[in-house]
Amino acid sequence: MQDRCARPRCKTGLPDPNRVAFRTTRRGSASPPDSGPSDEVDRSASVLGPAAEGRVWNGPSTTGTGTPPGDAGRPIRSRDDRLGRAALTAELSADEARRIALAAQGFTAWRRRGTVDAARLLKGIDQLGLLQIDSVNVLVRAHYMPLFSRLGAYDRTLLDAIAAARSKPVFEYWGHEASLLPIACQPLLRWRMERARRGQDVWRQLAPFAGERRSEADALLARIERDGALAGSDVAGTRASQGMWAWSAAKHALEWLFWAGLVAATHRRGSFERVYDLPERVLPRAILQVPTPSEVDARRNLIARSARALGVATAHDLRDYYRIGPTDARLPIDQLVEEGTLVPVRVRGWLHQAYLHKDARLGRTRAGAALVSPFDPLVWHRPRTERLFGFRYRLEIYTPAHKREHGYYVLPLLLDGALVARVDLKADRKAGALIVQRAHVERQAPSCTVERLADALGSLAAWLGLSRLAVTPAAALAGLSPSAAIPAGPPAIGSAPSETSADPSRQVPVTGGVKGGTS
Repeated sequence: MQDRCARPRCKTGLPDPNRVAFRTTRRGSASPPDSGPSDEVDRSASVLGPAAEGRVWNGPSTTGTGTPPGDAGRPIRSRDDRLGRAALTAELSADEARRIALAAQGFTAWRRRGTVDAARLLKGIDQLGLLQIDSVNVLVRAHYMPLFSRLGAYDRTLLDAIAAARSKPVFEYWGHEASLLPIACQPLLRWRMERARRGQDVWRQLAPFAGERRSEADALLARIERDGALAGSDVAGTRASQGMWAWSAAKHALEWLFWAGLVAATHRRGSFERVYDLPERVLPRAILQVPTPSEVDARRNLIARSARALGVATAHDLRDYYRIGPTDARLPIDQLVEEGTLVPVRVRGWLHQAYLHKDARLGRTRAGAALVSPFDPLVWHRPRTERLFGFRYRLEIYTPAHKREHGYYVLPLLLDGALVARVDLKADRKAGALIVQRAHVERQAPSCTVERLADALGSLAAWLGLSRLAVTPAAALAGLSPSAAIPAGPPAIGSAPSETSADPSRQVPVTGGVKGGTS
């Protein structure tokens, strides 16, 4: 997000109080009157805060102050016998929920000056919990964008090297769809691998390789063990003749082996093709030796990670982050509430029960703009996007062109904590241009939106190594017109765009797992 300290901040209608009221109430009791004092938490502190932690509102105090009594400094609790746990509920406004979500997603840790090194990239991945991978390359591969949106320009080849390093701090597997995940998540996803070995929860075309066609998969596995890593195109007869999804039987077998955890991804080639090898030749030995947790324990840990990355969320939001089914998620969520990691809350305007992570913080609302990928965890769950921002967002890649409302590959613009515009973008690498195919500004957007959008587009073009912007007539806005194409910013970081294959032999000097290291 670009820091625009030199210019006045444009107003988006979002409040930015220095201190935020926060009320805790017992289930079934009345909230304290709006006119009375309330527990206040510093805007940068934990939402619950040390004073509010574990408290339950018991109505007007005998001291006449209108605040929960705490003369002995003890948390005040009530017991809900039906649930068998402390009944703590809190009420948040929609603005507070939005600020909590943005802080959890890393949009309030402002871009700092200096080079974005491996340690900062790994810290960003750890905070988000994963980066979704997608094959669409009309602009840039999806997993590169979330870190750019939060950290600014960085060398994409560095992320390639992190993913391909022999001592992997991240690995590829099915998280929220195909994803790059912190290596510590590997034991937490073995239950998904085990289900795939039984032919469960996999694509219909892959299930037979767990049963009647298992011998074909075993033959491929033996070949990898004997000859080393290979990709689908290395197996005779796997070249698709009817499009990218017309996979051969060998390619399906490879994908089942990957889903079942019998092979792992070493890296991806320049064609974006996944390369497979035995897990013991890809993943760190220390991770492979970690005992496999029970399914419930693993899913509880994953949901705790999603809660930390979301800040405040419904059960559906929590499940969607790592694609966990409702039946599988019910007990882990209850356990996380019981242990205090999740606090049940009410968010005004939300129809469903929400849960607040115990370490959630109210982020500072600062001036800044960022273009957000369609596959960014801030917006990938469309119902949540609409709840948080009042912004209806749909991916129209598979919609016929004449029926698209906003375009093929549309990125929302996040400005000062609100989604205020959207642009359909395409990178013309041969012409060195970032093409703005369509642009839309939301009805409640501030007057400076187009100016800030132009700045964000220039920064994106520079990061992608594109020398200019090209605005089509369909995208013409005041300040963003075909006759006034905006020059891109400084040269891109890194000598080569990340369309070449990552070199598995390149070592990234990172120590201490996903949270540590220097470069």
